Amino acid sequence: MRISELARAAGVGISTVRFYERRGLVVPTTRTHGGYRHYDPEALKRLKFIRRAARLGFTLTEVEQLLSASTTPDVGDVVTGKVAEIEQRMRDLDRVRVALLDVAENGVQDQCPVVAALSD
Repeated sequence: MRISELARAAGVGISTVRFYERRGLVVPTTRTHGGYRHYDPEALKRLKFIRRAARLGFTLTEVEQLLSASTTPDVGDVVTGKVAEIEQRMRDLDRVRVALLDVAENGVQDQCPVVAALSD
């Protein structure tokens, strides 16, 4: 598929595909004599993975490390660090959830519980 088809299928702009291509994350399989890039289904799969990982909070560097996991045996540190970060975020979100439930039930008292939860 051409770059415009790949971008459309992945729900991103052509400039995004080119950016990921410059980073080496998505690579065209061939080029036509006219210079058009052609991508295989694996490129679409990788592009969708990159977008999902970004939505989940992975940095582009972390995505690069995860994608190179098949050739880099040291990906464990990245994964372990990300798990710790996610667990901390879950604890923070749970505090905010409890604070929001408190506001819904009791209204705002002296100090907003949401502000207090985010200040801890």
